[in-house]
Amino acid sequence: MFRRASAIYRRLRNLSVLGRCPWRHQSSSAPERALQYAVGQKIHGFTVTEVTAVPDLFLTAVKLSHDSTGARYLHAARDDKNNLFSVQFRTTPMDSTGVPHILEHTVLCGSERFPCRDPFFKMLNRSLSTFMNAMTASDYTMYPFSTLNAKDFQNLLSVYLDAVFFPCLRELDFWQEGWRLENEDPQDPSSPLVFKGVVFNEMKGAFSDNERVYGQHLQNKLLPDHTYAVVSGGEPLAIPDLTWDQLREFHRIHYHPSNARFFTYGDLPLEQHLKQIDEEALVRFQRTEPDTAVPAQTHWTSPREDHVTCSPDAMAPDPTKQNTLCVSYLLGDVTDVFESFVLSLLSSLMISGPNSPFYRSLIEPKIGSDFSSVVGYDGSTRQASFSIGLQGMSEADTERVKHIISDTIDDIITKGFEEERIEALLHKIEIQMKHQSSSFGLSLASYIASCWNHDGDPVQLLRISENVSLFRRKLLENPQLLQEKVQHYFKDNPHRLTLSMAPEEDYQQKQAEEEDAKLQHKIQQLSEHDRQQIYQKGLELLSVQSAAQDASCLPALKVSDIEPTIQHTPVQMGSAGGVPVQYCEQPTNGMVYFRALSSINTLPEDLKPYVPLFCSIITRMGCGQMDYRQQAQQMELHTGGMSVSPQILPEKTDMDMYEQGVLLTSSCLERNLPEMFNLWSEIFN
Repeated sequence: MFRRASAIYRRLRNLSVLGRCPWRHQSSSAPERALQYAVGQKIHGFTVTEVTAVPDLFLTAVKLSHDSTGARYLHAARDDKNNLFSVQFRTTPMDSTGVPHILEHTVLCGSERFPCRDPFFKMLNRSLSTFMNAMTASDYTMYPFSTLNAKDFQNLLSVYLDAVFFPCLRELDFWQEGWRLENEDPQDPSSPLVFKGVVFNEMKGAFSDNERVYGQHLQNKLLPDHTYAVVSGGEPLAIPDLTWDQLREFHRIHYHPSNARFFTYGDLPLEQHLKQIDEEALVRFQRTEPDTAVPAQTHWTSPREDHVTCSPDAMAPDPTKQNTLCVSYLLGDVTDVFESFVLSLLSSLMISGPNSPFYRSLIEPKIGSDFSSVVGYDGSTRQASFSIGLQGMSEADTERVKHIISDTIDDIITKGFEEERIEALLHKIEIQMKHQSSSFGLSLASYIASCWNHDGDPVQLLRISENVSLFRRKLLENPQLLQEKVQHYFKDNPHRLTLSMAPEEDYQQKQAEEEDAKLQHKIQQLSEHDRQQIYQKGLELLSVQSAAQDASCLPALKVSDIEPTIQHTPVQMGSAGGVPVQYCEQPTNGMVYFRALSSINTLPEDLKPYVPLFCSIITRMGCGQMDYRQQAQQMELHTGGMSVSPQILPEKTDMDMYEQGVLLTSSCLERNLPEMFNLWSEIFN
């Protein structure tokens, strides 16, 4: 099959449309229309503060500020019909009661204009949304949605604006979503009182995951001076300390337009978004000065070590190898866009792939099962961090791993990185810029969230090629640039934490005892009247939960709002060397996407159980004259990834018929098409 790759390659080269962008020859594209805005222009209560073309991502960025509240706004005009909206609030709790997490849940339980319970869930069958959700990070809460339909966008925007700015925040909603004392059987007042609540149970589940426990402790102990020292999602034993009044006060301060950042993306007109946001929400507010900023962490003068425990893993292959050890370094401020870019790139060079120094020194000796659950560059907090370590190791190897990490850093400072590896990584960045996923807008919203949250410039973050060019120039001027960064941020950095974790036999029992002690303390403070009220409230909540909800207040699409036809994607049928080939011409920003299916219907049954194993290793074993390291390097240099996976295709007309196959998937820049097909040929021949 792959001996015919050159025929496919020649055919693809002849597709003259391949790699073009659809708006380059259109005079009315969304990015071009957005370039018409002028700095200082007033639009529906907003003032334009910056208009910037971002050719890397084929969009125009428009920054605005709301005149009366100071709310910040970024619009990314791009010819993409999957339009996205997001509103983000900086939420910086100072305790582990989980108030931002519980608030995220509770605002979605009904609002002023849409008082029905759970309007988000009820919008699912009234909308054509491609994404609807909300998420709580360590220091912000975000509410994004996306849709291909303009009327649907307006409907969802109304629901989202009302939910976050004018939620009901009923006490019953707080009990349901946060925590409550309730009879184990709500209809039996003699049954014992227990803790209940959606977030309470969710976080109990989260803290039963050892990797989650380790990651949480690592952040809390590396950044101990402010909001990162607490659990924003909620520590199960601290959640019952939160009151309904505290929840409402947190909303009043943090969910204010003066503390908000709006982001819209796509090809819909900006003016309509601004008009709706101003009229339905912002016009009812005045500017405040919310004290939500996160101060920089004070740097330590000497390294620290700490130890935590976790529950034993009954499924561990080797019960004596359940320890984790990681060294974490505090880096620079994430608002320094170029420095963050360099450190992220440096992190990939240090840990990614079989050619990286830490893979060679930590993974190949098989001291542990894998890198620690927290590994590499993390830019989700105001100051970024880098972590490196192992999990699934024995306690006896602790000191050995510490020495390996220190020695590897010394080795990097001495030897640096191969030029080909740096080029492979820059090639990967170019691929990431070119590749357009169906959720591109959501990816952008997530990408800029942390930097923007701390008053960094989100537009500068999007100008990726400028950072690449600046990096190339600085590396040319100073070939020791990366070694100097390693020396500064790792070797000479006293703000580093070495955190170990080991299983404790009675860990779960201790957790259960602490929860029971907390429960008994709460119960002892109750009067008989309190107990009766708890029983009555439990019945009330049960009644509300089981009652039919009237969703007629929610907006819905009409048939006339929906395009009557689906856009047709033309596919050409052809062949190359006797193999049937489908060619699909699309504007792909110079990317070529390749998929091939090889049938295994005739494969003997006794070999079929090995197909998944075959698929997982076939692109990682080396091929032709290349060993597995060289193969990985060539794949990084010339492709966006090559993968093989088992595939079962059902027959549309006969439910009992199906085809078994192996699916080959890869992508590359158009200029690298011959190299990509050559790699496939080497693998299979």
